[in-house]
Amino acid sequence: MTESYDGFLSVFRTRAAAKPNRIFAKFPDRAISFGNLDSMSSALAAWLAGRGVNAGDRVALMMRNSPASLALLFAIAKLDAVWVPVNVAARGDSLAYILEHSAPKLIVADDDAHDTVAASTAPERIASTIEAMTAMTVAHASPPFVGSANPDRPYAIMYTSGTTGRPKGVIVSHRMLRLSGEAVALISAARDGDVMFMWEPLFHIGGAQMIILPLIRDVELALVERFSASQFWTQVKATGASHIHFLGGILQILLKQPPGPFDRHHGVRVAWGGGCPRDVWRPFEERFGIPIRECYGMTECSSITTANLDATLGSVGRPVPWFDVTLRRADGSLVDGDEQGEIVVTTSQHGALTCGYLNNPDATAMALRDGAFHTGDLGSWDAAGNMYFHGRMSDSARVRGENVSAFEVESVAAKHPAVEDCAMIPVAAEIGEQDIKLFVKPKPGASIDPAELSAWLTPQLAPYQRPRYIAVIADFERTPSQRIMKHQLSRRIDGCWSRLDHKQSDQK
Repeated sequence: MTESYDGFLSVFRTRAAAKPNRIFAKFPDRAISFGNLDSMSSALAAWLAGRGVNAGDRVALMMRNSPASLALLFAIAKLDAVWVPVNVAARGDSLAYILEHSAPKLIVADDDAHDTVAASTAPERIASTIEAMTAMTVAHASPPFVGSANPDRPYAIMYTSGTTGRPKGVIVSHRMLRLSGEAVALISAARDGDVMFMWEPLFHIGGAQMIILPLIRDVELALVERFSASQFWTQVKATGASHIHFLGGILQILLKQPPGPFDRHHGVRVAWGGGCPRDVWRPFEERFGIPIRECYGMTECSSITTANLDATLGSVGRPVPWFDVTLRRADGSLVDGDEQGEIVVTTSQHGALTCGYLNNPDATAMALRDGAFHTGDLGSWDAAGNMYFHGRMSDSARVRGENVSAFEVESVAAKHPAVEDCAMIPVAAEIGEQDIKLFVKPKPGASIDPAELSAWLTPQLAPYQRPRYIAVIADFERTPSQRIMKHQLSRRIDGCWSRLDHKQSDQK
């Protein structure tokens, strides 16, 4: 029987009352204590109420990491409203879709985003960060805000990254966010006195889950505005961080930076997160002297489902105490041995899985079946019961009757010494089903010759796995977690290098 977890607001209020001077978070220009955060969030809750926000109403925040954005997360909880995080880089149709679909009562946006938001919604629904910053310094006469006593009430509508299509609004409860923080404490081996370096935006689950950690461990958060490869270790050293977090291609990007003075003089004890390729694992540990602690999860499953606690190379570990995982074939049967199957999650903790997607019954019915969440991700087991992640089931191409996993092709291409990052997508084939188009971003100071790269890939990939088209690009559009937004990549083939248009020994 696993321990039962409720929400997080009551824990925050207890901590703030008991140790108001303890530091919750540090920003580059100021530190925020529990007492500060409690009073700021109460003032903001009163301000939101004055703007017509009631319990159950949605409040969209399009804000960078700041004291105001942090305080608003607790203000929304105190008011028992529902938070809608919005990427500050969102524009045009994608922004309009989220604001229309979530229908927030109020939108609080950074001042430089006001015109962008106003182009997508009614201006009277928008409040500025300056208004919020002013409001949180004012002592409002108001009744106490105690939040909901029901931990399974919605706390947030978190839109999936949308790497392959329209984002879905995941309903995240108070209990789910609490469990995400509990899982972070487990995988990171957090202990009293630690400092958690935070480049992740609060509007992403990777950042949002971190607000739980100071409530359940005596740790501090050290927040910076965004991820910067060139400034990363300088910032880490300056904050005195004991932990760093990785997602997407972060480790690959850091590993391909030029050597620096803080490569071994940074003070970090643990690097934890998801998405560390097997071939990056040991080189990162050896260069920076930091052990990797890998995990796997989805927003829909309280962020973290499995944790690698024994450093098994390449594995995402085993289920955290409140989850169970099975791997299943398309017919629902369990896989055998090291066969790949869909990762299916069940729980012993009521409310640990999302109740569904906002206003999307079809997607909810597809993902939640018979009390289990079907992730759409592929995994396999080893003999010791450790799980390995093999990418999205839908992130593949069908080439000459063979399914080609983007994960497998990208993991090989990323090893090329001139490649900083890469992405594979399927494109229409002249004959047959699909061909493969590979996008590559050169590392700083390097150049990539597509013909040379294709020849380099040839002995490492099966003939049906080899890209027909290669496009060299300056950069990728990315989600807040630094994942490449594949649906933004062009499927046009004119103008990019084609393997079949060049005489090589590797004929198709």
